Amino acid sequence: MSVEDSVSKLDAIFNPQSIAVVGASTRKGTVGNDILRNLLFNEFNGTVYPVNPKAKSIIGVPAFPSLSALPESPDLAVLIVPAKVVLQVVDEAIEKGVKGLIIISAGFKETGEEGAKMEQALREKVRAAGVPLIGPNCLGVINCDPVVNMNATFGRKMPANGNLAFLSQSGALCTSVLDYAEEREMGFSKFISFGNKADVGEIELLSYLAKDPATSVIAMYLEDISDGGLFIQTVSKIFWELNKPVLCLKSGRSPEGAKAVSSHTGSLAGSDSVYDALLVQSGVQRVETISELFDYAALYCTQPLPKGNRVGIVTNAGGPGIMATDAAIRHGLRLATLTEETRAKLALALPDTASLRNPVDVIGDARADRYEAAVHTVLSDPNVDMGMIILTPQSMTEIPETASIVPAAIKGIDKPVVCSFMGARDVHDGVEILRKNGIPNYSFPEDAIKSLAAAHNLVELHEVPHRQIIEWKDLNVDRAKELIAEALGDKNERYLTQAECRPIFECYKLPLLKSSVVQTADEAALVAEEFACPVVMKVMSADVVHKFDAGGVLLNIQGADKAREGFARIHENVLKAVPGAKIDGILVEEMAKKGVEVILGASRDPRFGPLMMFGLGGTMVEVLKDVSFRLAPMWQISAERMVRMIRSFKVLDGFRGTAPSDIDAIVETLLRLSAMVTKHPEISELDINPLIVHAKGQGCSVADSRIMLRRV
Repeated sequence: MSVEDSVSKLDAIFNPQSIAVVGASTRKGTVGNDILRNLLFNEFNGTVYPVNPKAKSIIGVPAFPSLSALPESPDLAVLIVPAKVVLQVVDEAIEKGVKGLIIISAGFKETGEEGAKMEQALREKVRAAGVPLIGPNCLGVINCDPVVNMNATFGRKMPANGNLAFLSQSGALCTSVLDYAEEREMGFSKFISFGNKADVGEIELLSYLAKDPATSVIAMYLEDISDGGLFIQTVSKIFWELNKPVLCLKSGRSPEGAKAVSSHTGSLAGSDSVYDALLVQSGVQRVETISELFDYAALYCTQPLPKGNRVGIVTNAGGPGIMATDAAIRHGLRLATLTEETRAKLALALPDTASLRNPVDVIGDARADRYEAAVHTVLSDPNVDMGMIILTPQSMTEIPETASIVPAAIKGIDKPVVCSFMGARDVHDGVEILRKNGIPNYSFPEDAIKSLAAAHNLVELHEVPHRQIIEWKDLNVDRAKELIAEALGDKNERYLTQAECRPIFECYKLPLLKSSVVQTADEAALVAEEFACPVVMKVMSADVVHKFDAGGVLLNIQGADKAREGFARIHENVLKAVPGAKIDGILVEEMAKKGVEVILGASRDPRFGPLMMFGLGGTMVEVLKDVSFRLAPMWQISAERMVRMIRSFKVLDGFRGTAPSDIDAIVETLLRLSAMVTKHPEISELDINPLIVHAKGQGCSVADSRIMLRRV
């Protein structure tokens, strides 16, 4: 079943008119009893059928011995039965004409090989029948729309209605999230635990939520992503076309998930690098914690997004104002400079001891009326893009009254406003008032500022230009295919030396230097004389991966005699460092002009395909690990951003009087490489290290390269 077909059928799960609970139990405190109770006591607006062969009624509702005994075909069946009988019950559900399934039961692929086989059989059954399935091994699904009021989970509570959709692979996490959200008075449109995703996964659910008018913001917890390309395609539409922010807490950042391979790119690209690239390219904001996820969601669900990064702060205490200022600068915001007109208005409303500069300190004895005047005046300033209100509970502070004036003070002002009523118990009543009026509150200023900064970053991401994949007209793709096929021959894999990479690179118009492979010292001398410029000499050997370490590279060789000596020295060095190495020749290459060394690379993730890498190059790349990643094929903006996001970008942008490097040339080379690895799946790993980047407008030069080919 295609994604579109699956999505079109999900209404049977989210908006059913009738639900059968198969495995409903008479015993209180069991999953089968809790799900039935949640449906009944939260006033599901439809018919509920308990299915239990041993009970006549459950919680006062007549029970049925089987699905086939029901008086109608229910839209949705929720299964809470032992894993070993799930397939049998699914067959019965399909025969009865059930339109959607939620399988709560565990005991599938999470238990091992036998469980995985059952799950595969389950997937095949429902897909053949065209019946969408959520689960198995999940908490269930909640639709908070008052028209539906469906809580088909064994969670302890029904959340409030809201415009935030939450989906999670972890059922256990969901119960904690529900409790946390209630504490923060956050409501949901949909709340989905999808477990093992035997059938319906994150792609289908995100596609459904994209069209859901009740959902304005999507938050998710993911452990893996099924299809990287489809994920980017789906979520980028949600963000860039439908303007729905998407937040993700993705587990598995640890390096233990990384797969070490022979290239720099492969060894640096752990599993988390792939997900980082995938989420960024999709327009998803990745968060580190559940609290961060809900901090951002609270703002996105209730406030407009900012039009700039200038923040105005109103506080009744100097210390927290300074904390907020420090946090703002740290997270890339600017402190707004208030106009003279604004400061004049503040001078009329505030005491002489107040600070009229941003952050505006209304002084510890400020009551609600003083806050109201300051907040309205500061937020009305044209130089302010977003606002923050800090309150510390002092003996004279009118906490509920101050909270009550905030909505009136910002009425008609189309800017995001957050509060930090600092503390817990003392400010509780004020925080309640703020939240009921759709104004997010954060216990500490740093969290509030971080959320505003996230909102600004989201806007910047939304407004990025160059979201297109360049179709190069000067490529010779067919010739490159022939060269790769010839290089592989009858082998399953083959390492290509720099000289062997060259003809493939020529097909993609990469910036290459003059070079020639020689087999004797006399040939080396002739080539050096012919080039009439300083040359580099490098060993060509599949047995020597790191040529510098083996003494297989000599720089700045000038003249025939030096080239002849260099030929002999490289052979001596390499055979000493790598005894028995097969030397295919020595590459003599013109010395590149001065520039900054960077690395460009690609590796192929088994699930998501080609992954591009960029960073400062040379021998220290694996030590510094200052690299960025994107999945190929890339938009132009993806290449531009991956260059600019490395920590050491200042080295390329001009540092201590040096000329800025040719960034456009790096971007073009990255995009051409992206096209190459996309069109030729046999390229499993690739490094250009270094690419010498010259001054702005002078291009770049491939100084060294290697490719690993694998048959597909």
